Order: sequence, then C-alpha cells, then structure tokens
Amino acid sequence: MEPSVLSLIIESLVKVVFVIGLVMGGVTYMTWVERRVAAIIQDRLGPNRVGIAGLLQPIADGLKFLFKEDVIPPHVYKPFYILAPTLIFIPSLLGSTVIPFGDSIHLFGRDIPLRVADLNVGILFIFAMSAMGVYGIALAGWASNNKFSLMGGLRSSAQLISYELAMGLSVVGVLMAAGSLRLNEVVEYQSGFHWNAFTQPIGLLCFVVAAFAETNRAPFDLPECESELVAGYHTEYSSMKFAMFMMAEYANMITAAALMVTLFFGGWQVPGLSKASLSPLAVSLIQVGAFLFKTAFFLFLFVWVRWTLPRFRFDQLMDLGWKALFPLALLQVFATGLGILKGWL
Repeated sequence: MEPSVLSLIIESLVKVVFVIGLVMGGVTYMTWVERRVAAIIQDRLGPNRVGIAGLLQPIADGLKFLFKEDVIPPHVYKPFYILAPTLIFIPSLLGSTVIPFGDSIHLFGRDIPLRVADLNVGILFIFAMSAMGVYGIALAGWASNNKFSLMGGLRSSAQLISYELAMGLSVVGVLMAAGSLRLNEVVEYQSGFHWNAFTQPIGLLCFVVAAFAETNRAPFDLPECESELVAGYHTEYSSMKFAMFMMAEYANMITAAALMVTLFFGGWQVPGLSKASLSPLAVSLIQVGAFLFKTAFFLFLFVWVRWTLPRFRFDQLMDLGWKALFPLALLQVFATGLGILKGWL
C-alpha cells in the first residue's frame, strides 16, 4: 500500500529532527572532545569539574552564551552584522541533510530510507552549502568595520577559491567510477571492501587536506589567526552571535567528516555483514552505527591535527592549494578515466 501524503510529511519531519538533532548534539560535545584531546596532548586535565569527567561543561558554556550581554559596537553596519552569523550557521546544518547515514530501516510495514533528501545532485548541494558559508564570514568581516575582521573575511574568500577547486576535482574520480552524483549510489558502489580510499588514494589525500582548509581548521585557520588578526572575522562579535560562528565551524566539521566516509570509506557499508543471519532492524542499526563510528574517527582526526601541526603562513597555504593539490587532483581525474577505460575500476 502506498503511504499517504501525511505519513510522508511526518516521516520527513522525523528524519529532519533526527539529523539536525544529531548534528547539534555532535556540535555540543565536539567542544568537549576538542578540549579533552587538547589537554591530553598538552599533558593537562581539561574540563573535569561540571558533571562526570566534565561532560556537562558544554551545557554550562551554552547557558553562559545565552545569558551574556549581546554587545553591538556602534561602528558596525548592523543589517549585515546581524545577518552574517545566520548566513554561515544555517548552510552548515543543511549540508548534512543529503548524506545517507544508512540504507533503510523496516518500520510500520515498509522500508524507510535513512536520509532526509535523496537528491540526484547530492554532492553539488553540499558544495553549494559549503560555498554559502563563506558569504557569512566575508560579510562578518566587512560589516564589522574593523581592519582585522576584514582581513579575516578576505582570507576566507581566498581560501574558498583555492580549495573548492581542488576539493571538487578530488571527488570527480569518485563520481566517474560510481557513475552518479547521488550519494547513496556512491555508497552502494563501494560494497564489500571496494572502498574508493583504496582505488583513489590521491583523491582522498586532496579531499582531506582541502576539507581542513574549507572548514577553516588549523593548520589552515588563517581567517581567525589570533597571532595576526586578534580573532579575525568574528573579533567584534559576542554572546550567541559569536557562539553561532563556533557552532557553524563544528557543524561543517561533522559534514566534512561524514562526506569523507561517504565518498571514500564505504559510507554505511559494513564488509561481511550478513543480512541472512540477522533481522533487518539489526542490520540497519549496525549500518548506522558503522557510519557514526567512521565519522567519529575523522572528527578525532580534525582535533588531533589541530593540536599537533603549527599554522601555515598564508602564502604557504595558497601555494599548497594551487601548486600541489590542484595538479594532484587533476592527475587523479586522468588516472580514474584511464582505469575506467581499461576496465580496472
């Protein structure tokens, strides 16, 4: 029996709430993970007072931001100053809605796909949302009427131009091999151990490095480089507006990590998982758990790299993008085309 329109709407709303709630929960506790991992690397304790092992510290921080005074400096251009945090925060959440976090789950007598939207141009939607975020950073820098903030916004624009190109080319080989822009079909192409990480390692390397630059994470956090620009594009922000910039950064990290898993590490695929010996519900839960575990590993990688490598100079950053990543990503496209032509992929 075909589902009614009302049931489809309810299903979509439940999936939206689940995915956005999962991302926001991840954003909340990635701040705890960041501080704890940094403390371990630097041989200190980190947050450990609020709740068991400091697990309630993110909630305390959120309440603190909510009740802090929202100061708007008199010299800013208010319309864009107020708009900028929203313009970066909302696209950071929307990008995660097209990533499949499982195959499907059998509930209420039918199979429900485990993704909010199954777009036939899913990867392009994610790239569009990530590109939208730079408008928020650039607007924040310009509207703050502060030279340090403006420089941070300009740096972010330069990074986007340099690394979006390398990132786009790095996934072209994956899409060529899968024969589709639909992310679920990319995952299905990698069934078993046929992961793109093994067949396209150069593309994976370029994508990972470009993802660090795209999310403005160290060692590529030049837009907010505190040693040069005070705090960069968000120097003039306080209270929840400042918190929205931080939440957007972690939401972009989660989307980037989930996309790495989807494109190169089989997504929700679990090699050797037998559907014959397990119930359909158990299989679905294992697949979702595998996807979350793989994503968590790459989130840890983001944190590990931040507290291990020193910051690049801006000229080094641009050289890496144009002189190293771009040629390597282009080489990967040609190699993939040759592999498809010869029947190796």
